[in-house]
Amino acid sequence: MGTTLKFLAITITGPALVGMSQLTFAQDADDPIAELVSRLELESYKTTLKGLTQFGDRRQGTSRNRAAVDWIEEQLISYGCSNVERLHYTFSTRPRGSGRRAATETPDLTTPTGGLVGRNGSGPGGSSIYGYRANTGVNRDLQAQPDESIRLLNAEEPVDGPRSEVYCTKIGTTRPDEMYIVSAHMDGHGVNEAVNDDGSGTALVMELARIFSDPNVQTERSIRFALWNNEETGLNGSSAYVEQRKDLQGIEEPAGSGNYPEPTWLGMI
Repeated sequence: MGTTLKFLAITITGPALVGMSQLTFAQDADDPIAELVSRLELESYKTTLKGLTQFGDRRQGTSRNRAAVDWIEEQLISYGCSNVERLHYTFSTRPRGSGRRAATETPDLTTPTGGLVGRNGSGPGGSSIYGYRANTGVNRDLQAQPDESIRLLNAEEPVDGPRSEVYCTKIGTTRPDEMYIVSAHMDGHGVNEAVNDDGSGTALVMELARIFSDPNVQTERSIRFALWNNEETGLNGSSAYVEQRKDLQGIEEPAGSGNYPEPTWLGMI
């Protein structure tokens, strides 16, 4: 007996596939999940990941980060993503008011390669680090990066100021007022190409956006594919999104239009 996934119904139209009100896992050729999985392309994923590396670590507050945001937006549009949008906000490392701790980059715990280790300190988002920490060479010291082209690409330091991040939305067919968010952060803080953290996640979200943007794929509820910025500084990009959009959830605009700029959040991946 198949199991039914009730929270997100998917319909794939085509000669072999028919619409359904609920998504059922079944061992047959008309399984929509199997069909969607078959559309994921490793080469497409690798091409996207390689494309992200041209912007180095994509560190927030740099021209390479801004260029990466532009590139991601262009890719989403090329997939046929509907409603590609940007969210704008301002980031500063300075405190905003008495008693409020400033958002900061991951602390510089640099020691010479092979040198002493440090202990205790502050981590991203106000977290604390306890115990001893071994020096990690290239991850903490730009000059330890053996590739001169990467050193040059990542040389620009971040500055405070305006930031932006991109998202696109697959509009639900029967419940456009409810939404799941699938996300990853596109910025890095290393002195490398930020492939693992989080180029890999960014490329995966973009690949999912690509296959779900096919007009033959329909979902009961809306899905938003978001590429956060400023996450390595303490989840600032996603926090800016929440601050700006939380009070807009589930509001039909204009009334009677069936258009929901910010569907009610059901969950985030």
